[in-house]
Amino acid sequence: MHDSQSTDETPGRRPWLPPWLGLVARIGITFILLAYALRGVEWQDRQVDGQIKTGMWSVLTQADWSWWLAGMATAVLVQVVAGVRWAALAQPLGFDFPRRTFVWRFFEGMFFSLCLPSSIGGDVVKAYRVGDTTPRRLLAGCSVLADRLTGLSALAVLGGAALAARKYDLSLAVTLAVAAGLLAAVLGAFLLAVSCLDTIIAVLPEGSPARGFLAELLPYQQRPSLIAKAIGWSFLVQAGGAVSVAVSARALGVEQPLSVWFSVVPLVALAMVLPISIGGFGVRENATAFLLAEQGVSADRAVGVALLWGLSQIAIGLVGGVLFMLDRTREPTA
Repeated sequence: MHDSQSTDETPGRRPWLPPWLGLVARIGITFILLAYALRGVEWQDRQVDGQIKTGMWSVLTQADWSWWLAGMATAVLVQVVAGVRWAALAQPLGFDFPRRTFVWRFFEGMFFSLCLPSSIGGDVVKAYRVGDTTPRRLLAGCSVLADRLTGLSALAVLGGAALAARKYDLSLAVTLAVAAGLLAAVLGAFLLAVSCLDTIIAVLPEGSPARGFLAELLPYQQRPSLIAKAIGWSFLVQAGGAVSVAVSARALGVEQPLSVWFSVVPLVALAMVLPISIGGFGVRENATAFLLAEQGVSADRAVGVALLWGLSQIAIGLVGGVLFMLDRTREPTA
């Protein structure tokens, strides 16, 4: 008994935190961020200098929900494209299923990302549902990771170019040049990474599991265009996401040029990458309000746009839940 306690309390080692503590912290941070975003929002109509200032309740109750439905339909199409992107990265690794299978599993992953404390949980579910053995699920996990990285790369290119344009008041031509430079850097990093695969494999012992596993990733090295195509799909995904938010915003009477949304949405999405809140709530509202304030959009309408954006994500996640219930078999079906 004494020896066991000594082992568990080794000097210099910090005890593991309870797994639920991180979830509680993220829930708390989410509520704090939402409260901060809503602090300046007027909920009721009030008269200011002889004019009626519309409150949040009136904004939401008078919303044209047909625009939100159109925005959500656009968001669904965007997720279909994202599923096709994943298929383009997974099929060369030996996952010979139709694209519709990957799209189906992609929506399922969105549901579990919505339900679980972290979006990583959705990625694990996607890999589990596509693979039928532990090694195959690990390989599927690599395709999911590649899909994530290409998506994040496109987001970083768009967000970085938008941030530079806003900070330095760049012209359209200069902004496109900055985006092209960032894209070249991203592609170069990916090509360098995959070009090192055979070098890493060569130094690993013959017959080792790691060597065999990495060898299955060689299609990425032999066909570098796969990564380039996936990043191309990612640009479509990010552009579609901006259009989806722009259309949804019209439900609240917020009409801005598409150029504004192509700037705002990637920057907000980059902020939401930080794993500090549940589903990006709180982060989304604060970032959207901050960025749209420069366009003269009031805080109540900007926060309302962000809430509709989040509502679309919840609705799409529920679609994935329905798909999961329709096909609860463990094996992927062609």
